[in-house]
Amino acid sequence: MNKTNAFLNHALVHTQKWNIFIFNVLTILSVLNGQTTVFYLIYFFWWNEVLRIIIDKLFYKRNPYAILLNPNNVGIFASIIQMGIYFVFIVVFFGFLANWNNTELLMINMNILFFQNLFFNINLILVAAERIYLHKFRLLLKVSFGSFTPNMIVLHISIILGAVIMLFVVRNFPDVFTPTNFWGSVIIILPFLLLKLFISHSHY
Repeated sequence: MNKTNAFLNHALVHTQKWNIFIFNVLTILSVLNGQTTVFYLIYFFWWNEVLRIIIDKLFYKRNPYAILLNPNNVGIFASIIQMGIYFVFIVVFFGFLANWNNTELLMINMNILFFQNLFFNINLILVAAERIYLHKFRLLLKVSFGSFTPNMIVLHISIILGAVIMLFVVRNFPDVFTPTNFWGSVIIILPFLLLKLFISHSHY
């Protein structure tokens, strides 16, 4: 049993490292191509959690190594309602209102919203493939459902972080923080990359 657990842990760590590496590469490529906004990152985190909820619900019973953090709550209704509330706020505030006077950013956000952003789409496909892989190969991972799961708390933090960046950084320096300004985009994405690193650890 110890050898089995050691193997599962090694496979999990290996998968986790690749997940972080690919996310970072795709995000950097989107920055270099002027396709990254605060909405891009927060909306990605939102989809990351939605995909986790759906895939976990479909596969957790078939994975004997899936650890239910709250065995008394395995329904997804509360989770879906909560994610719906997040969706409206993220799209309305970060997608539209925060960039209302910037047509370029609005167009980028709309492309992301309607899955016209290649880097965003590839990231989502990899997120779904990774989660399914973890279940199919019966690796150790944490599963939770409900209105306030650990991952939703992290999503909530990303929304607060995004609002602070938009209201107190981007708006005060509009000429610096543009999609075509590499260093401005780097400053914006760094906190989210660190948050993604934390999310990757909290998923397992």
